[in-house]
Order: sequence, then structure tokens, then C-alpha cells
Amino acid sequence: MQRRHLLAGLAAVTLTFGPAWANGFPSRPIRIVVPNAAGGAADITARTVGEHMARTLGQPVVVENKPGAGGVVAGQAVAGAAPDGHTLLLISSGTAVSQALFKSLPYDTLKAFTPVAPLASFDLVIVSKEGGAFKSLGDLIAYARQNPGKLNIGTPNIGTTQNLAAELFKSAAGLDLQVVPFKATPDVIGAIRGDQIQAGLDIVPPLLTQIQAKVLRPLAVTGAKPSRVLPGVPTAQEAGVKGLNAASWNGLAVPAGTPAAVIDKLNQAVNAALRDPEVVKKLQTLNLDPHPGSAQDALAMLSGDIQRWNQVIDKARIERK
Repeated sequence: MQRRHLLAGLAAVTLTFGPAWANGFPSRPIRIVVPNAAGGAADITARTVGEHMARTLGQPVVVENKPGAGGVVAGQAVAGAAPDGHTLLLISSGTAVSQALFKSLPYDTLKAFTPVAPLASFDLVIVSKEGGAFKSLGDLIAYARQNPGKLNIGTPNIGTTQNLAAELFKSAAGLDLQVVPFKATPDVIGAIRGDQIQAGLDIVPPLLTQIQAKVLRPLAVTGAKPSRVLPGVPTAQEAGVKGLNAASWNGLAVPAGTPAAVIDKLNQAVNAALRDPEVVKKLQTLNLDPHPGSAQDALAMLSGDIQRWNQVIDKARIERK
């Protein structure tokens, strides 16, 4: 009897302690660890949202850039931090790719981190040379089917989201084509312009200037819905490639074991930022789409991408690192 009363008392204390503890959160500056260099879309997203979060939470939000090793350096820094909500990790579709691509990480992404909220999403697009043979994705697919093994589609490095999305396109469309990895986006653009490859697949922002200048022609975006910045360009599924749904995104996560009440408070601060007109305007200027949502939404995006890219890597027989 005494034991039952003690357990009931402890449960009551625990239930009370969670929200009460969160009322004192944050008690010091919050750190967002970004696995990318300063100045890029991920960095600017974290800083823009972080500035607004600081006003909501009443503590400074500091962005710390830790690029390298496919995000592992940043991931280790956060996985080993105290699970108290004061250290966050910027996660992305790249985080999911790393979990799928590396044979052995120093942590299990889904066990080491708890997602807090999505931040933004950005489209991937299949492009060809303006004035070239392909006026639509249907033209490109028809050429690939009539000329097995002769179509080359360029992407950034092996194992990037873009590279795996091209492999997914190849598989979903049932095509015999070559996915050609390049060091970086400018190299992909140069190869298309120089007729070394017939098409490319990359995220929209670094291609947009070339598209607007009528150097590259967008054939289709690979996400589930049309792109805000490429009106009139169909999705690959609308163009007949069923099963192709790939986009890039980023979000925030905390070390596993962080109290749920703290995660809720962080989530509310993130969503307040993403609904602020000034934040929305700044992100859209970068051709990013703000993506307010729950912690469960962010978890679904992360776990869904890990499963998707594992399957793509297996099917494409890409060697894991």
C-alpha cells in the first residue's frame, strides 16, 4: 500500500515538474549548431528564425557553424550536449541522406535526436539546355527510352540529396540512363551549357538565375506540389513519373531525452517565427518556403527520407561510405 502511494506521488511530481521546469526555460543563451558553412541557405534560415526565437524566448540564440563530414561533426556536438533544450541541431534532408549513406555513424540519428519543428522546404528541379531538344519532361523520357544508356543527367556529388533524387527519377521512370556526379552546381550548369550532358537535377535556388536568363529550361520539379518560384512548371508526377516525390527541407532537433514541455516551447517559438511576415519575406527572398509544423511533422520528414534514401541507395547499388 505504501509503495503504491509512493509511486502515485512520484508520478504526480513528475507530471508537475515537466511543465514547471519548462516555465524556467530557457535559462541561458540557446545554441543552434548548423552543419553548413556561414552564408548559405541553411545558415541564413537558422539565423533568421533564431533572431525571432530570441525575442519570443527572452534569451539570445547563437548560430554555430560546424561544416564537414556530411553533418557528422555538427551531429556529434549536439548528440553529446545536455538534453535541456539549450542546444539544437539544424537537421535536413542531408541528415537523412547521411544516416542512409554512411555504414557507421557515431550515433543513430533517430535515437540520438528528437525533432522540434520543420523550418523550410525548397524544390528540386530537372533542367535541360534552353533551345535544346527537350521542351518537356516527356521529351526527355522519350529520348531516354529510344536511346538506352545514352542520356546523361548531372547532379552534385554522389550521395547528395540531388544525386539520390536523380537515381530515384531513373528508377521511378524505368529508364536506362547515366547519373553523372559533379563536384558542385556550377560544374553541372557548365556541362549542360557545353552539351557534355543533356540534363541536370539540382535544388532550385542556385539554378534560378540561369532559368530566368533563359539559359536553362525547367522541365519538372520533383516534389509533391508545384513550385512557388517556378509557376507553370509541372511536377514530375504530373508529367507521368509516378512515385517520384523528393524535395529538400530543413528543421531543428534537440538531443534525445529533452523534456517534452521544452520541445513544445521551442516548437511554439519556431512556428511564431515562421508565421511572422518579415521572416516569411526573408526566406522567400532566398527561394525557400517557410514550413510551420509540429515536432511529429519534422519526425515524419526525417524518418520518411531515411527510409526513402536507403531504398534508393540499395537499388542504385551506391557504395556506402
